[in-house]
Amino acid sequence: MKAGRILIALMFAVGLIGVFVSGAVLYSRFLYLSLLLSIFAWGWTHWAARGLAVERRTRELRANVGDVFEEQFTLFNKGRLPMPWIEVFNQSTMPFAAGSRLFTLVLGRQRRNYLARKWLTRRGGFPLGPTRITTGDPFGLFTAEKTVPADETLVVFPAIQKIEAFPFPSGMLPGGQVVQRKSYDITPHAAGLREYVHGDAMKRIHWRTSARRGQLMVKEFEQDPQAEIWLYLDSQLLVHHEKPYQQEEVQLDAMLFMKRPEFKLPPSTLEYAVSITASLAHYFLRQRFSVGYASAGQTYTIHPAERSERQEAKILETLAFVEANGKLSIAALVSAQASQLPQGSSVILITPTTRPDLLHAVDDLLLRSLHPVVILLDAQTFGGPRGTEKLVNFLRERRVPVYVIPCDADLSQALAQIPATFKTQDHFSWQTPVLSQ
Repeated sequence: MKAGRILIALMFAVGLIGVFVSGAVLYSRFLYLSLLLSIFAWGWTHWAARGLAVERRTRELRANVGDVFEEQFTLFNKGRLPMPWIEVFNQSTMPFAAGSRLFTLVLGRQRRNYLARKWLTRRGGFPLGPTRITTGDPFGLFTAEKTVPADETLVVFPAIQKIEAFPFPSGMLPGGQVVQRKSYDITPHAAGLREYVHGDAMKRIHWRTSARRGQLMVKEFEQDPQAEIWLYLDSQLLVHHEKPYQQEEVQLDAMLFMKRPEFKLPPSTLEYAVSITASLAHYFLRQRFSVGYASAGQTYTIHPAERSERQEAKILETLAFVEANGKLSIAALVSAQASQLPQGSSVILITPTTRPDLLHAVDDLLLRSLHPVVILLDAQTFGGPRGTEKLVNFLRERRVPVYVIPCDADLSQALAQIPATFKTQDHFSWQTPVLSQ
């Protein structure tokens, strides 16, 4: 492109100088030729660019960290003029976004298809675009570009670790106390009748009462007599730490016949805490337990306990966007919400704190006849301060199960082990729920 511009500029300069110096016809031809080529090239470029378009398609807009995301690109040259080259540039905010390509000699009324594959390494929401299309004339004099805005967004959920078992002391297994709370699902525990509302399932209609009253009446149900499992994610800004690291790009095209690399969490307490929360939510919901979620990051978020695939989707979508920018400590979060939990419920605190606030939260839960379990990230191994071991000793004195997770730990194995707090206490009978096949 630069060479073409230099050549046209030389032709124009030689022609212009020659016309004024000698007035020969040859120099005027150089002058006119350079002008005509410039006008022709400019018109070709901008006329042809108007007919360019790109379409992006994907089979799903939800994925997990560590998955391979595939996207189908289709480039259209709707005009009649051929283009010597067209560049497609993916301007998505996704790290190491794939899909940028350079095409040569795209004929008129022609389309080009290609598949872009990206290894997802960061949670969050990423717009699939914008996409910039750039082209130029055959002489390399001018370029024109157009931008196609993004119309879809990919939501990347946190990495879910495979947990085969999460040990609980038998005294902390959920169940046995009635939860007097309305349920959206049909359970064996009928709570009463109410008038039909548009959207109610037909199977919930009580036909005998409806016939007697002359209007549709539906049955209401309470949740099964089962306590709940709550996941409390500490997202206070002051307690989270991260060691410096640099994410390396993985070229999937070169991995056609190679094993996919194993995803490794960044050395960040927030990313470890989010992955642990997502993994436990997935594990307990697979076991048909009623799971709730609470955090106080950029927003105060509470998901009332349910046991459904919809509940898992809600928790994962929240975790996809959670950030460590909250002001509430883990003790303040427990104090604000724990009073609404049914007695006998288990509360799992996921935190990297080294502050005594954690002990206040645990004491508050114990006073409310709740069963706390602490998953404590070792802040020092993530570049934070010391103090984890001291907290562990205080928790052992209270006979509270505590899992200590250092940086680079295998979460699947670390969460499946019996915490040291109760390894030597024979009066606890440990039960390990195993995933149903």
